[in-house]
Amino acid sequence: MEPTIVVHGGAWAVPDSLAEASVAGVKAAARDGFAILKIGGSALDAVELAERALEDDLAAFDAGCGAVLNTDGEVELDGKTLAAGAVSSVRNITHPVTLARAVMEKTDHIMLTDRGASQFAESIGITTVPTDALMTESERREWEHYKKYAPEPNPFCSVRGHDTVGAVALDHRGNLACVTSTGGIRNKMVGRVGDTSIIVSGGYDDDQSGAVSCTGHGESIMKVTLARLILFNMELGNRVCLARDAVDVSLAYMGERVQGGGGAIAIAPSGDWAARFTTQRMVWATAKGESLFYGLDPQDMFEEKLSK
Repeated sequence: MEPTIVVHGGAWAVPDSLAEASVAGVKAAARDGFAILKIGGSALDAVELAERALEDDLAAFDAGCGAVLNTDGEVELDGKTLAAGAVSSVRNITHPVTLARAVMEKTDHIMLTDRGASQFAESIGITTVPTDALMTESERREWEHYKKYAPEPNPFCSVRGHDTVGAVALDHRGNLACVTSTGGIRNKMVGRVGDTSIIVSGGYDDDQSGAVSCTGHGESIMKVTLARLILFNMELGNRVCLARDAVDVSLAYMGERVQGGGGAIAIAPSGDWAARFTTQRMVWATAKGESLFYGLDPQDMFEEKLSK
């Protein structure tokens, strides 16, 4: 198997002011994850490392520190790694993806939430931080502005309203893995859980079918269980259906049935991969062989050599 990793930084109306930093962020994350794959590391280790890089990238993303705030002005993060572990509504964890992996590997459960997730993190030595440590002054200002003025009805109009990041990978043993994490939607209700931490919606992984990480309007994604729908469409093609076709058909279905926009990255057991979206933009990057591919706008497919 030729190792491959694909990462995304969220499907939404990425403004020009964030474009350069967003592209740089996903390229760096893809390089980090691919470095693990090149030395024979596992797909799971690769996607976790890539995701941590995205969660730490304050210049472009806000799926960790700097996440959007709920109606009470609090951070609530969701994260998932398959197969299968998830956390939701955590407020004092810098890397929800690492905590989700621990749920998978160290418990008999699939999802922990809120206080229970924090208690588990402390019990296994994962560092917790004060809740205000994950807030940034810029996000606090955005939240105050949002509370003061009536928001536009379209959730994709919020400049930093969608901050989901994700990664999928195939290692040289043929194992697949996916991760997804998010800070959610600005001014969401306290306790709101989106698609990210829901198995088969925000992400799904089956070594026989493929791995998927989704982004976009969480409620729409959950209604159609988008990640599983994408893999179902890949399976209909007897595993020869192009990943991009499966993603395109599934996103079109979500748009038709529930008028939801979004995007997804996917990788098949064969190594065929896709990064597709129906929103205005989605930043993504793929590392495979000697090349790094990346894009932001529809039809983008830039390439540079990884040796650079």
